[in-house]
Amino acid sequence: MRYGVRALAPSTSAHDMVAILSFAVCASLLLPRRSAAQGTPEIAGTVVDSASGIGIALADLSLDGRAAHVLTDERGGFRLATSGAPMTLRIRRLGFEPRTVTVTAAQSRATLTVRLVPSTRYLDAVVVNAQRTKYSGRLAGYYSRLERRTQGLFITRADLEREHPTQLTDMLQRQPGVRITRGRPGAQSVRLRGRECRPLVWLDGTAMPAGDVDLDSFSPASLEGIELYLSSSPPAGFQAARGQSECGTVLLWSRGTDTEPRRGNLATPAELEELLTSLLVFSPDQVDIRAALDSTARWVVAYPPSLRASGTSGRVVAEFVVDTLGRVEQSHFGIVSSTDPLFSMAVRESASSARFSPARRGRQRVRQLVRLPFDFHPGSREP
Repeated sequence: MRYGVRALAPSTSAHDMVAILSFAVCASLLLPRRSAAQGTPEIAGTVVDSASGIGIALADLSLDGRAAHVLTDERGGFRLATSGAPMTLRIRRLGFEPRTVTVTAAQSRATLTVRLVPSTRYLDAVVVNAQRTKYSGRLAGYYSRLERRTQGLFITRADLEREHPTQLTDMLQRQPGVRITRGRPGAQSVRLRGRECRPLVWLDGTAMPAGDVDLDSFSPASLEGIELYLSSSPPAGFQAARGQSECGTVLLWSRGTDTEPRRGNLATPAELEELLTSLLVFSPDQVDIRAALDSTARWVVAYPPSLRASGTSGRVVAEFVVDTLGRVEQSHFGIVSSTDPLFSMAVRESASSARFSPARRGRQRVRQLVRLPFDFHPGSREP
């Protein structure tokens, strides 16, 4: 018999995707192409920060002579309909020098990354070093084993998101000691370490029924991680009776509310630009004394457990308004760029405890727009 459970990734609206602002470094193409649905030519590409190479969110792009414009997504990517004729692409974003790029027929196959140069100086980066972690919750065991990696093979969420496999077996067959065989029509079976018998499959700590589990019934986008134990020595608690573990063990861990960035509204560049234009908030160049982090207090950011366990480093550039009392205004907090939405969420959730010396114009305290980088370093893993 063959068993399968359809596990789907959490649905996310376009607004929520902007809100959580997940950013990762990605290569891009500026390729005129046609929409399959409408037959309309379009160009696609990525806008990145020239200093870090990380995608810039919510950069505004438009083509000369066309009223339509688009904003880059959380990774800095964009698609924009075009007539197919040579046109000028204009790119602008608060905090960066605007750019124009001529899109010609000769560039139709060229690889292009649009780099924007920051127009304002960032504060010195806050360095976030991971501390020794005692994991908790349903994924505590998985994170602990992932950090140690003393046995088994691991496929992390970052691996899945980087490779974007269509089916789970596409990812599994790349692992040493894993073989994919064809079962009934439309299904494939997994065999470990050259054995012909069926491995035991667990989902979130619960053993699946004995039989050939159709692993392709699980969406790769729904999984937080995968553990593969090719021998008969899986972790304690995952050893089956009557020798069933002899064929190997596959542990699947699903995503859930405890793994996903919390949704929330972030300030957009347009909203912040309006505050600057109305002189309700000032840029660093418009004040006599700039806002600065309080030297007597550290901005303490919690390292996301899953990223600590996988040894993932990263960077976030946040933009926000510091009020006249030196506090971060939560309603005017945004993200310029980030390598992972979990890093972004960690920075945002810690902002309420941050303290600054407020900006001054003359003798008066004023609100100031601040851009602050955060560098995450996981440190060494536990032996």
